[in-house]
Amino acid sequence: MKQFFGFIIKEFYHVFRDWRTLIILIGMPVIQIVLFGFAITNEINDAKIAILDKSKDAVTEKIISKILSSGYFKLTGYLESSSEIEPAFKSGKVQEVVIFQENFDEDLTRTGTATVQILTDAAEPNTANMLTSYTSSIIQNFNSSINSNSKMPLEITTDIKMFYNEELKSVFMFVPGVMALILMLVSAMMTSISITKEKEFGTMEILLASPLKPFQIIFGKVTPYLLISFVNIVIILVMAVTIFGMPIRGNILLLLAESTLFAITALAIGILISTITDSIQVAMMISLVGLMLPTILLSGFVFPVENMPLPLQYISAIIPARWFIVIIKGIMLKGIGLEILWRETIILSGMMIILLTASIKKFKVRLQ
Repeated sequence: MKQFFGFIIKEFYHVFRDWRTLIILIGMPVIQIVLFGFAITNEINDAKIAILDKSKDAVTEKIISKILSSGYFKLTGYLESSSEIEPAFKSGKVQEVVIFQENFDEDLTRTGTATVQILTDAAEPNTANMLTSYTSSIIQNFNSSINSNSKMPLEITTDIKMFYNEELKSVFMFVPGVMALILMLVSAMMTSISITKEKEFGTMEILLASPLKPFQIIFGKVTPYLLISFVNIVIILVMAVTIFGMPIRGNILLLLAESTLFAITALAIGILISTITDSIQVAMMISLVGLMLPTILLSGFVFPVENMPLPLQYISAIIPARWFIVIIKGIMLKGIGLEILWRETIILSGMMIILLTASIKKFKVRLQ
């Protein structure tokens, strides 16, 4: 029995000796509870909305007031004409536009019916569906309130139109997220495991004894994964277009270039992980906890970033996949280019430069 307890104590020493693994094992449930508790929410908060009020009468003002005071929407501005709607959607500054036709109050009083048009950016189909439901519900409640004081029945109907994804296909939401996930998996995780494997098996010394310079070793290790990532991008795009009917309305060369930029950023993260770990097991756990979970939960892949608490929104800002998904959706679904996506591209490029510089510098120090 004494030997058995001694064996258990030895195993405890073995676990506590690797502090990185210990932090992951203890921190993982805490991180998951926080993420799943706060990030996974279907509630709408401060959805960006614009109003095109062609009537500007007392009834439309009351309806607008009801919508804005609900707490679900945040007014980004009033539009002056229909020509401003599509640019507003493409810029990403508006998620929904509510349109009141001319003579709204007059038509409602004279004929007993009037229609409110609701246009929604359906690049996020779940969010679009909820936004239209919330808006329609508010309008119907207002309709019920005015009928209680009216001698004749009044009916305010809603005309809903979805932009960029008329059929609300969920695959339009998942393809960009899957691209980000696959590229992160292949580029970051496999690169970190590949380099860590050399150190764990003791073959890194053989590479160091070779005439190759550190940056050449890194370049040689990541090149195959960069090529595999590019092949994966092409496969995903071909399947999305041919099987699921997902459009590519923007420039495909820009799409491939942005995807390559993201893949290089992920490779830099993989190299950085490999410099702080000496075992494949730890590299895998850091990759899964530090990359996979944030990519799925905090990037906007499944759950809208704007619905998350402010601290999680700040954290999501340092996740490359968040900006990549915005770029992919913008190019594929909205057909926009760098004239609108320049900010996301600069952020992703900055991340790539910082991560690549830090990883190569740390890798050199490690080799020395």
